[in-house]
Amino acid sequence: MTATEPVARRGRPGYDRDSMLEVVVEAFNERGYDATSLGVLAARLGLSKSAIYHHFDSKEQMLEVVLGKALDALDDVFDAPEATSGPVRDRIRYVVRGAVLVLAERKPYVTLLLRLRGNTAVERAAVERRRAIDAKMRTLFELARDEGTLRGDIDPRVAERLTFGMVNSTVEWYRPEGRTTPDELADAVLAYVDAGLIAR
Repeated sequence: MTATEPVARRGRPGYDRDSMLEVVVEAFNERGYDATSLGVLAARLGLSKSAIYHHFDSKEQMLEVVLGKALDALDDVFDAPEATSGPVRDRIRYVVRGAVLVLAERKPYVTLLLRLRGNTAVERAAVERRRAIDAKMRTLFELARDEGTLRGDIDPRVAERLTFGMVNSTVEWYRPEGRTTPDELADAVLAYVDAGLIAR
C-alpha cells in the first residue's frame, strides 16, 4: 500500500454493488487492472477484503461486471428498433448518437473497455463483444453503400473505423461536467459523420 492509499476500515457502511463499482473502475483506470490488487481496492473503499467478498467473488468478477456496464449499454443501442429497421441513414445516425451518449454517461466504464489488452479470459471475451459491435456498425455502412447513402469513395470498413475512432477518442478529452452537454457532443459527432461519410 502506498502512502496515498487510505487505511482500510472494517465494515464501513454505505456501499452497494453499484457504488463500489464506481470506486473500482476509477482504480482500474488510474492504476491498470493488473496493478490494482484487492488490497488497493479494499483501502480505497475503506473495507476489509472479506467485506468486498460479500459483493464480488473475485477481482476478475469485478472487471467482468464493470466491462458489462459499457458493453451492455452499447449492445442495447444496436439492438434497439431504431437501429434495426427503417432507412439506413437514420439507423446510422441513431447508433452514432447512442454510442456517444453511452460514452458520455458511462465514461469510466467505456474508458476501461477501450484500454483492454486481452490478458485474461474476461478481457478477451470483452474484446470479442466489442468486435461484434464494430461489425454491426460496419454492416450498417455496407447497407448504406448498397443503397447509395454512403459516399462511394469510402469503404464501409474504413467508415466504421473512422466513425468509432472519432467517438472513442472523446474519452481522452470530454468532460461530462464541462460546458458541452452529451447531446451537444452527439450533435457535433453526427455533423462530422454526415459531412464526411454520408452521401448527399
